[in-house]
Amino acid sequence: MIPPGAAPACVLFDLDGTLLDTAPDLAGALNRLRGEHGLPALPMAAIRPTVSHGTAAMLKASFGLAAADTGYPALERRFLQHYCAAIAVETTLFPGMAEVLAHLEARAIPWGIVTNKPGHLTEPLLQTLALWSRAVCVVSGDTLPTCKPDPAPLLYACAQAGAAPERSLYVGDAERDMLAGNRAGMITLVAEFGYLAAEDRPQDWGAAGSLQRATDLFDWIGTA
Repeated sequence: MIPPGAAPACVLFDLDGTLLDTAPDLAGALNRLRGEHGLPALPMAAIRPTVSHGTAAMLKASFGLAAADTGYPALERRFLQHYCAAIAVETTLFPGMAEVLAHLEARAIPWGIVTNKPGHLTEPLLQTLALWSRAVCVVSGDTLPTCKPDPAPLLYACAQAGAAPERSLYVGDAERDMLAGNRAGMITLVAEFGYLAAEDRPQDWGAAGSLQRATDLFDWIGTA
């Protein structure tokens, strides 16, 4: 627990759908791939809820192929080629997140990123957006042998930040984020502005609170 009136030891963020709105560039890559297969472009509303669940979920929803199916590996390779070629064209911080990060830095509260996105995508994305050097730690999906919902990546990130997990916040937009954060003993917050699907029930995920917008974080980190 964070003592009343005290700042958190650190704040960790999921990446896609929490810190960054990556859906436009991922949707662009997906629709270029669909075009190559003679398929019409999908609307953002159909793609957005799948983004937090990674490439496999996006391709399953768009092409009906699971990762174990014949033809999936070639489809995945081509999708990632499209994405890597335009990884940060329309991707931005979510509204209000720039102010949140600036406030954390002004108060010397370390912040970092724990994502299931693989490192070969995470690093160039963050480098392009000038966020890589600002984060005290970046833990990607392949940094450790396990990824979320295992708590190990969050515990590793807290260790890198020199912060006690029980005095730290983790913000994410998927159930796996809340499971990982709770298992790590952290204070978990649901980013409801992220990529939730209509069937998601964030109220059942065991989070300490929810954020309708990024600036709602000020209720947890203070404004002084």
